[in-house]
Amino acid sequence: MKSAVLFLALLAAPLAAQTSALKGLDTGAPIDVDAARIEIQDADNQAVFSGAVVIKQGRMTLKADSVKVLYTRSTGSPEMQRLDARGNVRLISPSETATGNTGIYDVNGKIVTLVGNVTLDRGGSRLNGQRLVLNLVSGQTSFDGRTGGTAATPGATPGRVTGRFVVPQRGVKP
Repeated sequence: MKSAVLFLALLAAPLAAQTSALKGLDTGAPIDVDAARIEIQDADNQAVFSGAVVIKQGRMTLKADSVKVLYTRSTGSPEMQRLDARGNVRLISPSETATGNTGIYDVNGKIVTLVGNVTLDRGGSRLNGQRLVLNLVSGQTSFDGRTGGTAATPGATPGRVTGRFVVPQRGVKP
């Protein structure tokens, strides 16, 4: 059993050792939104985009059925604080794609979280779980099988992270 765990850790190393292509994303860059409809709820400091929503910021693309944008007006102009994506959520970078049921982009915290039936495809390798957290500053990605909370959280549904890792071809010796 111990050797199997070590073997899996060695296989996972190429995936884990890589940082996300979104490392260092300019989170101050403009955020472009394309959607079929927008409903502005200015009294609540939010806007809801729906209908095949596509949001781009630098080299990051977020797609979803709908996205609620929460904002503040400290300078008079709306400042995006958070984007809540729902339905068929896809986070796309130049070298990876992550999917999930819901997604949260904390603009100020520079963190993207996907929850629910999450997959991460990177270079042919694939991970599956329930929650993915991506730090846009460091590029660090964490993945877990729980639907929420931690092991100490009552009611948190236990789960597993599964994966398939592409093994690079090595020279064949005669």
